[in-house]
Amino acid sequence: MISIVLEAAARSVQARRRIRSHIYETPLLPSRQISRETGSSLLFKAENFQLTGSFKIRGAASKMTSLGVDREVITASSGNHGIASAQAAASIGQALTVVLPETVAQAKLERIRSFNVNVVLHGAESGLAELHAQQEAASRGLVYVSPYNDPEIIAGQGTIGLELLEQADDIDNVFIAMGGGGLIGGIGSVLKSFSPRTRIYGVAAQNSAALAASMTAGRVVETEHRDTLADGVAGGMDNDSITLPLAVSVVDEVVTCTEVEIAHALKDMAFKENQIVEGAAALALAGFLKVADRCRGQKNVVVLCGANFDIDKVFSILNGQG
Repeated sequence: MISIVLEAAARSVQARRRIRSHIYETPLLPSRQISRETGSSLLFKAENFQLTGSFKIRGAASKMTSLGVDREVITASSGNHGIASAQAAASIGQALTVVLPETVAQAKLERIRSFNVNVVLHGAESGLAELHAQQEAASRGLVYVSPYNDPEIIAGQGTIGLELLEQADDIDNVFIAMGGGGLIGGIGSVLKSFSPRTRIYGVAAQNSAALAASMTAGRVVETEHRDTLADGVAGGMDNDSITLPLAVSVVDEVVTCTEVEIAHALKDMAFKENQIVEGAAALALAGFLKVADRCRGQKNVVVLCGANFDIDKVFSILNGQG
């Protein structure tokens, strides 16, 4: 397992050189209040300030810059990955098709179209859109870009780890929300390669915890997916996911959080840290808060993966209605 971790870390070093001009090096911000309350040094890796509002542009840019601009790319996502892929393609000059479900929110559709990429509406939900994109890639010879299940996507997300190593010394713990595994696999590989003493906490949403369940089983397993505030990490995994063995190799502990705990962390970010983030980012903080007593006196980093939130949903939580 050591070899796949080192290979992933090396790929992140290469990716960083390629994507530097296409992303924003996000700040590592000290906590204003929660740090004092928990008796620890708490820092936020602010990917919520990334160009597209989430870390996803790192992976998208990494994948596209690894290809020649003569290769047409296709992907499927109505969320952060679709927006990130569209901006990366526009920045790099890559031909891109984004397949979206017919039910996509109008605001997201307009935002993706604003980058002048080819948009195809197909199917009633995201799974059907993804299947169509994969079929189109196979039949037309296009490059299909997975949101997480691709070595270059993982490498791009791993550049966050490289920035962390430059921004802070002697990090004890890092808390990362777990979805498909690209983010935690990338960051974890870099940190375990260059700072093996750093402890990696994977934080799962109880209502949709496919990666956590798969890590326990040692293989990709089907799990029930219920609505979650951390919708950015919701959903299943590909059966051939390369992120599973990476996650097993780099994650020291998994913390699972309830919807109540995620909502509490969302409020803490807004009222104590003056930042409104998406549910998946609050999930990472919820994981830290759940084990904060064990992390007293240590240097902790919470990765805020994004801020592309549903305004009505988040504001209802902040107003105490959720």
